[in-house]
Amino acid sequence: MKRGTSLLCVLALYAGAASAGPPDGVPAPLAATHAIPVSWTSLTPSEQQTLDYAKDKWDHYSPDRQQQLIKAADHWAKMTPAERTKARARLQRWRKLPPAEQARLRQRYEAFQKLSPDQQQHIRDLYQKYQKLPADQQQQLRERWKNMTPAERQQALRGKPTANPAAASKPPQ
Repeated sequence: MKRGTSLLCVLALYAGAASAGPPDGVPAPLAATHAIPVSWTSLTPSEQQTLDYAKDKWDHYSPDRQQQLIKAADHWAKMTPAERTKARARLQRWRKLPPAEQARLRQRYEAFQKLSPDQQQHIRDLYQKYQKLPADQQQQLRERWKNMTPAERQQALRGKPTANPAAASKPPQ
């Protein structure tokens, strides 16, 4: 479960980073800050089909939420069947997580979003290296990571030597 949770977290973080808004201090586009309600009938047939589950509640959503859903529907329409299958599987795994675990992952996502783009990329690179390791080495790194202090983990993420150098290539869980 740990590996699946880690993967889910990284995938969610990666997907979120790709669609993140402007960094702190950079003004958001006017349309995003002053969203106007969107009527259901103004949606394209494709958007209506994708968002059919929300039809009865559409008028109760805030304009910002409506915009988010439209953006997601448009993204969904551009996905390949394989990408949609993966997205459905991730959503099913997410829904099976206990609320406390979902909250923990949301907090980690928010913390990731506060990192600089370079720091985010560094973590993605570390995770890709980790994914290429054999399962036994991944398990060893997870155990080492679990036994590290927060300070040692920070050093490992920065690529600085630690008492446990193999942990430096292991992203947080």
